[in-house]
Amino acid sequence: MFQKRTDLALEAHEIYRQSESRTDVPGVIVDTEKLDNITITRVHINDERGEDALGKPRGSYVTLEIPSLIHKEQATFEHTIAVLADEIKRLIKLDDDASILVVGLGNWQITADALGPKVVSSLLVTRHMFELMPEEIEQGVRPVCALSPGVLGLTGIETSEIIRGVVEKVKPKLVIAIDSLASRKLERVSTTIQIADTGITPGAGVGNARRGLSYETLGVPVIAIGVPTVVDAATMANDTIDLVIDKLMEQTGTDSSFYQILKNIDRDDKYALIQEVLNPSLGNLVVTPKEVDEIIEDISEIIANSINIALHKGISLSDLNKYH
Repeated sequence: MFQKRTDLALEAHEIYRQSESRTDVPGVIVDTEKLDNITITRVHINDERGEDALGKPRGSYVTLEIPSLIHKEQATFEHTIAVLADEIKRLIKLDDDASILVVGLGNWQITADALGPKVVSSLLVTRHMFELMPEEIEQGVRPVCALSPGVLGLTGIETSEIIRGVVEKVKPKLVIAIDSLASRKLERVSTTIQIADTGITPGAGVGNARRGLSYETLGVPVIAIGVPTVVDAATMANDTIDLVIDKLMEQTGTDSSFYQILKNIDRDDKYALIQEVLNPSLGNLVVTPKEVDEIIEDISEIIANSINIALHKGISLSDLNKYH
């Protein structure tokens, strides 16, 4: 099958349906909901057939698509925060006083990979207050701690090893991991948020997979929240070629044997050819928008505020300003 150079379960589902020319995927249930300008797609992988088809572990993947985020309107930001907070709450099946560890994955020295650390810097962290000044804790606030462990190239330590050590010492009931993701479509960069209850494998979407963070590796449930900030260049080029061929066939007529030959070339073969052209000089190339610094600032605030609201039932969006 055509390589799934994406972290999004929604896109893996699209790739499978396209490659197999079918409307359903065995072992997978998908439902879609529209809330004003936000489209919510829930992909549920229920068995081994679904795992094999999509290349992802069994569990639920919730994708929020918000194209209007690019307009930077405050009303859209606030609506996204509210909807994302509700989706996170649905996945947190814990008592209100259960402690939670939030982990910001990624390299803060690389803008496109700095989403996790940026989110952590805007979180309402409270665990130390429960220990040092419990009388100051307001009603509806739970113990939350946070960590930005960096990446292997900065620390010389596998990220999963750092997090496992902290989990063993702190003993949270849940880990929420935030990371930058890879998409196969440029229009989904910065306008799509994925939440999964299966954990996360950092770097998987760009071919640099590290040791995964999951219940199996950490001993506690792991919720992963991510936003695509890069696109695999070879995948994007392959999709672009297909779109150009379709457009040319539409304009010149489907009787053109030359375009039909191009259309019928196997997608794996086209992808391999594009990689062969790109790799000698550029390696495993991924691309990101030039406005990525603004994108990371905006989306990190949205995710941080959503997590704050979801974790502390006594906190609302209007309350958050006093904590910053």
